[in-house]
Amino acid sequence: MARVLIIGAGGVGTVVAKKVASNSDLFTDIMLASRTKSKCDKIASEIKEVKVQTAQVDADKVPELVALMKQFKPDLVINVALPYQDLTIMDACLEAGVNYLDTANYEPLDEAKYCYGWQWAYQDRFKAANLTAILGCGFDPGVTSVFTAYAAKHIFDEIHYLDIVDCNGGDHHKAFATNFNPEINIREITQKGKYYKNGQWIETEPQEIHCPIHYPGIGQRESYLLYHEELESLVKNFPTIKRARFWMTFGEEYLTHLRVIQNIGMSSIEPIDYNGQKIVPIQFLKAVLPKPEELGSNYTGETSIGCRIRGIKDGKERTYYIWNNCSHQAAFRETGTQAVSYTTGVPATTGAMMFAKGIWQGPGVKNVEEFNPDPFLEELAKQGLPWHDAIDVDIEFEK
Repeated sequence: MARVLIIGAGGVGTVVAKKVASNSDLFTDIMLASRTKSKCDKIASEIKEVKVQTAQVDADKVPELVALMKQFKPDLVINVALPYQDLTIMDACLEAGVNYLDTANYEPLDEAKYCYGWQWAYQDRFKAANLTAILGCGFDPGVTSVFTAYAAKHIFDEIHYLDIVDCNGGDHHKAFATNFNPEINIREITQKGKYYKNGQWIETEPQEIHCPIHYPGIGQRESYLLYHEELESLVKNFPTIKRARFWMTFGEEYLTHLRVIQNIGMSSIEPIDYNGQKIVPIQFLKAVLPKPEELGSNYTGETSIGCRIRGIKDGKERTYYIWNNCSHQAAFRETGTQAVSYTTGVPATTGAMMFAKGIWQGPGVKNVEEFNPDPFLEELAKQGLPWHDAIDVDIEFEK
């Protein structure tokens, strides 16, 4: 039994609130909080099984967070706010004595940069406080990291090559929109790519490396090499990996819009003067683009995300592909959100269930692949994200 505080009321927060509420036998008291309380109230009004309390809180302000935590007394905070706010929420958890879970690593507001170092630096403080901090419990990072841990436990003696492949084969019927927070999404795609090879990080230009990849149920899609945060923790926790890469699909229309946005300076994170005020172009762009949580009603198609792995078992080379496909329409029917929000929110809920059951616990800061993958994947399927796997198949990538 656990009391849980959910911080963030966007598309992912909507999914987490509704899925946590559907497991009210485990989560006895639920609060949803964000900067805009009316958004929380709307989500809570859609949940009929149990009462979800709501609150206003500014996740940039530690004192506000601490006051709310001390008032509600949660066992666990599920952070589905912005990545910029990870550290303030972790600081508040330490001060209030609350365990922590998030879906994406900290990213500084003034620099587009993935790095777990800021959060790993909290290790000693969480250990000393006898608190658990679970990092990266979305889909990627999150399920892809658990997939890798499952493969290391059951399929391989050594993992040598890891490719995480992420395809959104859906259509939201908008001229241009992002499937999660536009500011985070555009920063992610426009920064330089990076992959791991033989102990070194190799940097690439944005979208420089790409190739066609076949995705189950979707078909062939052009896929682009990006840097993604789970690569950093996976090569650390599975040191036999010789190469690790992350691939994501983009349509030509999306990339054309993106190039225009960059060329006219709208992707900039540097403040500019506008009528005597300082504004950040990408934050203005975010305000005028469609909201990700509002895309679901007309979304068709599905996502396909998984891991393609090559390694050694009993001295012989083996390949392994493990993946999930998620329908945008099915996600909308259940939660009123599209599949990208659903595939982040369901794993966050599942990770919270693992904590509440005492399965994923332990003082300190831990990435999800450091825990037992089996109960998580079993529960993930029950919560709406069944997964599939295939051994010794063509995984399309050269050695």
